[in-house]
Amino acid sequence: AQLVESGGGMVQPGGSLRLSCAASGIVVSTYSMSWYRQAPGKERELVATVLSGGVRWYADSVKGRFTVFRDNDKNTVYLQMNSLNSEDTAVYYCNRVRDGRPVLSWGQGTQVTVSS
Repeated sequence: AQLVESGGGMVQPGGSLRLSCAASGIVVSTYSMSWYRQAPGKERELVATVLSGGVRWYADSVKGRFTVFRDNDKNTVYLQMNSLNSEDTAVYYCNRVRDGRPVLSWGQGTQVTVSS
């Protein structure tokens, strides 16, 4: 299985980005999928999860600003990020999760930089 993240970039505070996680070798609709991020000098942290049944979970720091969703036809998981601020600057990764833990090898991620 392979997951490829894309959609990152540089955006001003208050801006929006949509990240994509294209999957091959797995069917994302049948698994719980998560987005993580790692800021410079910090540990990787869980940002959002969409469970196989469709229930969504968000970290408090992004609740109300980020939305995780799937496009089953494209076998892709997305992270819509609005009202971005400097604390959202990080490399963002997606992964399949089981019992709350990542299952697959990490991809290269996609860099998000929020700066004026």
